[in-house]
Amino acid sequence: MPPEPLSPAAVIFGARVRNVRVELGLSQENVADLAQMHVTNYGKIERGVANPSLVTILRIASVLGVDVAELTAELNEDHLPAAYSVLPAAEYLRSRRGSSLLGP
Repeated sequence: MPPEPLSPAAVIFGARVRNVRVELGLSQENVADLAQMHVTNYGKIERGVANPSLVTILRIASVLGVDVAELTAELNEDHLPAAYSVLPAAEYLRSRRGSSLLGP
């Protein structure tokens, strides 16, 4: 059974990478070689079952000739895995300010 995607963000990122690669007429092997990575790992990124490091994302974007922002546009906390509950810093600071007004 194939591995499950890591998150909606990973699936969206992988699809964007794949779309650019296909538009350029490149194979997974071509991009993996140019990015100096193993094709198996590259394929996992396209399928959304790998969590690439920032350096790997930069290498792939550079090979594809796109800005990292194009591959990550509009990804936000809604695209995190369900197991991650993120409290935005603004909400945290608001709650701290509110509680400090009520006492020590």
